[in-house]
Amino acid sequence: MKNPYTIIVRPHITEKTMAMSYGDPNLPSEEVNRKYTFVVAPDANKIEIKAAIEAIYNAGKGKKDKGIVVEKVATIVMKGKSRRVGQRSKGQRPDWKKAVVTLAKGQILEDYGV
Repeated sequence: MKNPYTIIVRPHITEKTMAMSYGDPNLPSEEVNRKYTFVVAPDANKIEIKAAIEAIYNAGKGKKDKGIVVEKVATIVMKGKSRRVGQRSKGQRPDWKKAVVTLAKGQILEDYGV
């Protein structure tokens, strides 16, 4: 079993991902499915990502408290862009993997983006 902190590298925060984390403003807060985006290890699969998110955000909570439940995980491999290194030679930024995690209705990650 891999360490959850090696599977989830960091949250991926942009204007678009923050808007996805707020959900649909026309729905009441208990009906909103929120989506959060993370940079993950390139060799991680969806099952490992789901287990890592639940382990990280449910750590320290008692059995009485309802923990975070991940409904869906979507992954995409982002190809590295080419860039200039030095005066004439070309280089390449590394490829990285992104995961979009959908939580159950009404759930929210309190410390996302902190």
